[in-house]
Amino acid sequence: MAISREKKEQIVDDLTEKLLRSNGLIMAGFAGLSTAQMTQLRNKLRNEETGFHVVKNSMVKLAMEQAALPWDATLFDGPTAIGFCYEEVAGPAKVMVDFSQESKVLSIRGGLLGDGLLDAAQIGDLASLPSGEVLIAQVVARIAAPLVGLVNVLNAPLRDLAYVLQARVGQLGEAEA
Repeated sequence: MAISREKKEQIVDDLTEKLLRSNGLIMAGFAGLSTAQMTQLRNKLRNEETGFHVVKNSMVKLAMEQAALPWDATLFDGPTAIGFCYEEVAGPAKVMVDFSQESKVLSIRGGLLGDGLLDAAQIGDLASLPSGEVLIAQVVARIAAPLVGLVNVLNAPLRDLAYVLQARVGQLGEAEA
């Protein structure tokens, strides 16, 4: 059944809106993926605030042109599914890369981060990054470490004085007994 021109324009407009709203895209080939596997992947990506849609290549190309985003023909080699990363990109990349290694059917072709194109190897590198929350925790820990050391250095004389006074109290207690 053919889709009317108005419906196609609506689909392209919807894709353009999703492209502009997302922080990154991960494009994959899904030929040979069963319905159960597709549902499993979508459920995993839903936890990562990621939309995963099977799209017609010509409509995505039009939407990317409308959104003024770069694209490469290698991203659209065969049936294409796109992961729209609305929050962070590393988490969905990890889910998709892990799923492609498990299933051996899903093939990561590349993607888009900001205005830059990524190839499959770069998506793999992105997947190896920790999540945004972990990165923030690591930065805070690195900033806090010198401060904790400074607090310990500043408290050392008072702590040492307290130990000396405690020892002297113990000596005086032994002398009275």
